[in-house]
Amino acid sequence: MKKGILLLLVLSMQSIIAQQYVSKVWQSDNGDGTYTNPVLYADYSDPDVIRVGDDFYMTVSSFNCIPGLPILHSKDLVNWEIVNYALEKQIPEDVFNVPQHSKGVWAPSIRYHNNEFYIYWGDPDFGVYMIKTKNVYGKWSKPLLVLEGKGIIDPCPLWDGENTYLIHAWAGSRAGVNSLLTIRTMNSEGTKVLDEGKNVFDGHVNHHTVEGPKLYKKDNYYYILAPAGGVENGWQLALRSKNIYGPYEEKIVLEKGSTGINGPHQGAWVTSPNEESWFVHFQDQAVYGRVLWVTPISWKDNWPEMGKDLDGNGVGEPILTYKKPVQGMPLSSPQESDEFNNGKPGLQWQWYANSSVKWSAQIPGTDYLRLFAMSKKELPNLWDMPSLLLQKLPAPNFKTTTKVTLKTEWNIPGKTAGLIMMGQSYAYVGIAYHDEKYWIQQVVCDEAINGAIEKIIAEKELKSNTVYLRMEVLAPNATCVFYYSENGKRFKEIGESFIAQKDLWISAKMGVFSASEKEVSNGGYADFDWFRVEKK
Repeated sequence: MKKGILLLLVLSMQSIIAQQYVSKVWQSDNGDGTYTNPVLYADYSDPDVIRVGDDFYMTVSSFNCIPGLPILHSKDLVNWEIVNYALEKQIPEDVFNVPQHSKGVWAPSIRYHNNEFYIYWGDPDFGVYMIKTKNVYGKWSKPLLVLEGKGIIDPCPLWDGENTYLIHAWAGSRAGVNSLLTIRTMNSEGTKVLDEGKNVFDGHVNHHTVEGPKLYKKDNYYYILAPAGGVENGWQLALRSKNIYGPYEEKIVLEKGSTGINGPHQGAWVTSPNEESWFVHFQDQAVYGRVLWVTPISWKDNWPEMGKDLDGNGVGEPILTYKKPVQGMPLSSPQESDEFNNGKPGLQWQWYANSSVKWSAQIPGTDYLRLFAMSKKELPNLWDMPSLLLQKLPAPNFKTTTKVTLKTEWNIPGKTAGLIMMGQSYAYVGIAYHDEKYWIQQVVCDEAINGAIEKIIAEKELKSNTVYLRMEVLAPNATCVFYYSENGKRFKEIGESFIAQKDLWISAKMGVFSASEKEVSNGGYADFDWFRVEKK
């Protein structure tokens, strides 16, 4: 009996390992007990990480994209997979039912307290929210507004004996002040802020744009780890005091220094099971977003020392290759490709706003994703179209291919479906119907953010309503080249190359869509058979 149970456990573990997704385009694990940064070459902005037992859990900023607050899991801080989302809908729902570029979920913190997982985040326009769960893989509670106000961002709680604290920063665009860190008290449940708080650090003189604070306690010291200097070229600051309200000593502990690695900062201090310390943080990579780094920490004189002091000025610098925090774990990656066979899109996908069940369908027994041709209504382009299904760029160089069939219903023109690179300007290769024929089109919308109209760069007649679409993405600027095929074997280039652009506060994103012009009758849909990400 015991042998049978053991066999079942082994088979179950093998099944779990076999199901883990491994990227074909980016791998940090070198297979020899070391890793090379970045561990994820994708837009995992403002990461926070905790360890519960032998498991690491991470969440990141999701801004206007839904579902929000992705939950990633790892056994070694190097190999990650997406396992859940904590936020199904952003509130107020009537606000976030349309894209709110650069707004929504900013810089969350994740904590484990009294056998429950907590996430706090700041919405710059509404205040600090909290959600929690006992099962990180299950359903999370509805958002609770624990502190109302404009410009209150980047919150992080600390349960300290009988006291509970919340530290946060300020967004100058809403609050009229920034570069300031404030600590408030909360009730023991962490559901309500009890006071106006006290300012504990002012970075205006030496550490402009100090923000993103994480609050910890170690060896009778309170530590605040906070980035300063801005996203692109900032540095990481450590503050310490034996009194929660200070005064705090300060030290820069990570910077670009003599390396070519810009802005290494903002993230989480976490320990591995053997009690080694690590800093999980981001580095800005322009159109590709804020990619994820793991940097070792050593402790000297009760100060964290991050990376290596390569130029001898007493400040750590990032390390490209290092030993893995935990050895012997299998390869895994956040999901990218999707065969659309599991009844719903994979966890890599997010909509541009709160989603609606009427946008898509994956009926049980089918093996495709159906996107209904939602009307643009009065929109000049796709910039504020909520029903775009998008995911992060996974690597500097890659190609993605999809197979799509467009059904217009009653031969109504004005329906389009395609493979898109979305940002402040965007481009796509798609299938459209007009003049009683199906056409392949390459379309560009420069300055979409400013209401520009799409331009058809190239158009060719198709023999049927099914076509294979491909986009190659090339470093260093995420230059996109578009292709199509009518048989899935011979691909032809179409149109012009396009240099991808960021969205607001997030990377460019790739994905699929189905849309209808505003003056066109309802009806029509696009069936996407699969979406595959591969080496170029």
